Amino acid sequence: MWKRLLSFRNWGHVFQRILPLLFSSKVPLREKLLFVIPAVVYWIAPDLLPFMPIDDIAVSLLLMNFFTDRVERKYAVK
Repeated sequence: MWKRLLSFRNWGHVFQRILPLLFSSKVPLREKLLFVIPAVVYWIAPDLLPFMPIDDIAVSLLLMNFFTDRVERKYAVK
């Protein structure tokens, strides 16, 4: 798992696929909300480290990775 999270190829794939998956009609709204709501709540909630958005970025990247992996496997969207 860690090897894949540290892979530039994996992150290139995630960044290329996140917007098409979010706007795809093949992906149900509840799946999209499973990514969007936690990301928005985390960005709005008070930070653990004020003035340091590193934790926000890390959580957002992990959510993006989770969303693209889950949707591509579950709905065979490529």
